[in-house]
Amino acid sequence: MTIESEQLLEIALKSGCEAAEVYESRSTSRPVFFEANRLKQLESIESEGVGLRIWKDSRVGLAIAYGAVEAKDLVEQAIALSALNEPEEILLRNSTIVDYPKLCGQEVSVEQMVDWGKSAIAQVLNRYPEAICGAEWECSREMVRILNSQGLDCGYTDITVDGSLSAELTRGDDFLNVWYGQSERGNVNPEVIAQKVLQYLDWSKKNAKAPSGKVPVIFTGKAADLLWGVVAIAMSGRQVQQKATPWLDKIGKPVISDIFTVSQHPDFGVYSAPFDDEGTPTQEVTWIDRGTLQGFYGDMRTCKDLGIVATGNGFRGDLGNYPSPGLFNLAISAKENIQGDIVELAATLKNGLIVDQVLGDDTDLSGDFSVNVDLGYRVKNGKIVGRVKDTMLSGNVYTVLNQVTTVASDRQWYGSLYVPAMIVEGISITSRDA
Repeated sequence: MTIESEQLLEIALKSGCEAAEVYESRSTSRPVFFEANRLKQLESIESEGVGLRIWKDSRVGLAIAYGAVEAKDLVEQAIALSALNEPEEILLRNSTIVDYPKLCGQEVSVEQMVDWGKSAIAQVLNRYPEAICGAEWECSREMVRILNSQGLDCGYTDITVDGSLSAELTRGDDFLNVWYGQSERGNVNPEVIAQKVLQYLDWSKKNAKAPSGKVPVIFTGKAADLLWGVVAIAMSGRQVQQKATPWLDKIGKPVISDIFTVSQHPDFGVYSAPFDDEGTPTQEVTWIDRGTLQGFYGDMRTCKDLGIVATGNGFRGDLGNYPSPGLFNLAISAKENIQGDIVELAATLKNGLIVDQVLGDDTDLSGDFSVNVDLGYRVKNGKIVGRVKDTMLSGNVYTVLNQVTTVASDRQWYGSLYVPAMIVEGISITSRDA
């Protein structure tokens, strides 16, 4: 039988639980796959799950189920798991915002996605007939509903469309793979994606000797996740609780270049959300204002422990997780030193490197990194002259983000990060053929 959320709450309370929360998730996904320049597979994936969180004797327990299950069995499982935990304060919201969009996004048909995939591949093959292309378009619909014994009942449906294209070229012993993707609330333009892949292929027609030493590096938005991902972790309230963040005592102080402002916008872009996975309304917040740290984010429990206001940053990741601090819609903006697109950034450099993809991204909160360049291009006298190979970057994230000189005017989504390309001075570059 399919579980009724109201029934779960009722059984939990009758079983002696002081409080209970139900998190429902129903999703439908229709991916379209292309391999070796041809349509390979169409799929339709549906899933339905529920997470039950209860407090019995002030001890929390979480049980999850997918598909048909007896409500009583799920409650008993959650109660049994609660006995393994220490007592804690019950934190549940009793209300959320009333007026919010119940549907975000617009569905796209499978036929339309097939046409988009064929169109994107055809544009690449028209210029590079020897290329082997793969593509994936996917339209996903997810319904979320949160109910609890304090009276909270909220939910909405989220629709996203993702499109990506890859191209492989083999020239003797030289193998090249480039890709680009976009996410939207509806239409994903195949021409934009194809033109980006073609740009990468054009830049890779020749191999070029990588620069060595400390030279300016242009990070594309895709590669910049190496840097901003560490910033996102450093701002987490969980890291404050563990005294692990290097920004523990930095509120009101500069932490990165004053070029940058880092903020979240609940109503903006493909990752917009009216509330988080605890039912807390999401808010527009500036975390870093012109380089100066303004605060940390967290879920309800973390925020209460730190004495800060919850801002709608409690997320589960999946049904089997308790809410924890998370960022959902992070925008990086610059107020000055803005210089157009990547080509225009490159035109300002006499000697430099463009980094688009890296390998070995294991950067931790120390900020130190040493990564191989998976896809990078040499810049010489303002021109992009070819692809570099066997090249490594090393440095420290916090130092690097204080050495940014110029920022691109255009921004792109990479995951839940909305970020521009940028020029960084003085990153150490080593290359086997340097």
